[in-house]
Amino acid sequence: MPSCIALVPARSGSKRVPDKNIKPLAGHPVIAYTISAALQSDIFDAVLVSTDSEKYADVAKHYGAEVPFLRPAEIADDTSPDIEWVEDMLTRLRGEGRNYDCFSILRPTNPFRLPVTIRRAWKEFLAEEGVDSLRAVEKCKQHPGKMWVVRGKRMSPLLPLSPPEQPWHSSQYPALPEVYVQNASLEIAWARVVFETHTISGWTLMPFLTEGYEGFDVNQPFDWHYAETLVQTGQAVLPTILHPPYTTYASHSHPQN
Repeated sequence: MPSCIALVPARSGSKRVPDKNIKPLAGHPVIAYTISAALQSDIFDAVLVSTDSEKYADVAKHYGAEVPFLRPAEIADDTSPDIEWVEDMLTRLRGEGRNYDCFSILRPTNPFRLPVTIRRAWKEFLAEEGVDSLRAVEKCKQHPGKMWVVRGKRMSPLLPLSPPEQPWHSSQYPALPEVYVQNASLEIAWARVVFETHTISGWTLMPFLTEGYEGFDVNQPFDWHYAETLVQTGQAVLPTILHPPYTTYASHSHPQN
């Protein structure tokens, strides 16, 4: 069985929702649900958080993740591409003699990704030969066939390839070609991809079709209110957390699984 690690990106400095990665949801910082799902999936050799913040690192350790080093500030701003911190993390781990076959990126703003979600993706990834990576996708709700590029007082279809007799922008959704959008659930890739292509996904990607709220992303204030409603009404289920809620006091004692 190939070895695999979970990488949880949690930089500080979010502008839309301050401290969104540790914002409380149902009694715990939202990052806790990603860490707990990763640990309980029983897939990973290690669950590591990449952060530039000592506070975030303390929260992550409290819930059972490793933070072997802080992310350098120069690759922790809001324009830093994923490849920078992933390559930095894998390179530094290699320097410590820690080599892994695969990695999975689990973004902490997705609280509804369950251990079973991760296991299902891992099984599908291992069963597919010849791929560089797997990426979670779902059917798009706003179809690009109905999107436009506006230039001054004129506009053109974003996708200009629709049949002239029945343009996509004038068609009903069921008549449009199926199009999928990536979501916040997860990504899995072979570690070699990072070093060979300097990308996190390589060139041959396979889809992982998420179900229900597995790809839900809490990034805007509205998302937080919606996530709370989903939990309160039982429409979505959070991963079980085995650690007590994080507090300043608790941060000095990191319970182990």
